[in-house]
Amino acid sequence: MKTVSENRAFGGVQGVYSHASTACACDMTFGLFLPAEAEEGPVPLLWFLSGLTCTHENAMIKAGAQRWAAEAGIALCFPDTSPRGPGVANDAASDLGQGAGFYVNATRAPWAPHFRMWDYLTDELPRLLFNAFPLAEEAQAITGHSMGGHGALTIAMSFPGRFASVSAFAPICNPVASDWGRPQFLAYLGPDQATWAAHDASLLLRRRGFDGPMLIDQGTADLFLDKLRPETLAESMAASRQGGTFRMQKGYDHSYFFVSTFMEDHVQFHASALGG
Repeated sequence: MKTVSENRAFGGVQGVYSHASTACACDMTFGLFLPAEAEEGPVPLLWFLSGLTCTHENAMIKAGAQRWAAEAGIALCFPDTSPRGPGVANDAASDLGQGAGFYVNATRAPWAPHFRMWDYLTDELPRLLFNAFPLAEEAQAITGHSMGGHGALTIAMSFPGRFASVSAFAPICNPVASDWGRPQFLAYLGPDQATWAAHDASLLLRRRGFDGPMLIDQGTADLFLDKLRPETLAESMAASRQGGTFRMQKGYDHSYFFVSTFMEDHVQFHASALGG
């Protein structure tokens, strides 16, 4: 692992690091904020998964999460959204290829050799983090925005007991029935829609649920509501009697202005679940 940069922030350190990934067969980069408490011992970890076209930098710079994480004594991890670099397949569309990994393991050419973001996020990167940094493996929570909200929800529901809480900002809620899901799943996973269901938060919520608190924020002025399909997740929460809160925020759009407005709420929500 290589240190790309480290900057003092809110009494802690915002670092950026790169490493050779076995899962993605390329170099990967991530951001990690460690609060001051990490100098004394392991601290809880909140994962933030970003959306389409983003890198590790977008949320790290724009979401304003470090201030609230520092107050709560929580670390923040900002992974990249896809594999990158020479030899990594790409597409001219912004919702397929580099910057659009959709947090799945691709099984189809030309994506399969590198696009294994599910394994990277659920196995390889956690092992690296807990071996290299003072982080408490037993105290994790996860959140994300848009495509990252989709990833946060599906990962949280697929690993019972790993995450104390899950939240999402304007998540892609029902990708098997959305233009932000169907074309990408077809490209990455192939035509067998049975394999798609494991990566659909609305379907997973009805089948599995989540063994902890859940918080969802969605702006009413979001231009992508038809692709996000928030009503499907709300219906699944009610049908499965999932404990949680679903908030439609009047007048807010899909931008990081929306995310940063409610970031304090989300960090405090996770801090409470983590015992902070």
